[in-house]
Amino acid sequence: MTLTQSHPYISPEEYLELEKNSPIKHEYIQGQIYAMAGASDSHVTITANLVALVRNHIRGTGCRLYVTEMKAKIETLDIFYYPDIMVTCDSRDTQFEYFKCYPSLIIEVLSPTTEAFDRGDKFIDYQELETLQEYVLVSQNRQRVDCFRRNNTGIWELYSYRGNQELELTSLNFKCLLTDVYEDVNFLR
Repeated sequence: MTLTQSHPYISPEEYLELEKNSPIKHEYIQGQIYAMAGASDSHVTITANLVALVRNHIRGTGCRLYVTEMKAKIETLDIFYYPDIMVTCDSRDTQFEYFKCYPSLIIEVLSPTTEAFDRGDKFIDYQELETLQEYVLVSQNRQRVDCFRRNNTGIWELYSYRGNQELELTSLNFKCLLTDVYEDVNFLR
């Protein structure tokens, strides 16, 4: 996401209407829209690997997986973000065509231009989603995944996975090897 203002204040309704036909995706933060940058080969490969792994795991559970084109709405903050991967298991989300409000899992694949925002303000914003159980940040520069998991008391705990470890997503009762997440990724330095 580029953090340059591209339009004057617009309402959430105007944003949703404009976004339906826009060739460029924009995130919406309290009346301002921000154009999103394209993704690298590693970013797309990691996202595709995770989609294949997680989608196969949740098939038949009633949970739905969304990739890059579906917005997460944070009602309390008047924000719409495009997570790389979002899973919702809440039937209330079936009523929304262009965004979801009740995700249990959000995954962001980090890029050099978005990492600080994804780890900072975006994570703080996502914490407003009461149904969110896990926020996962996946490095595209090395085999490392940071999973922030909300515990029973509402505190976010960090679980870091590296190398050949097994990634666990408790919100979906899912496990896989990190090598599967990073299959076919060429790390460029």
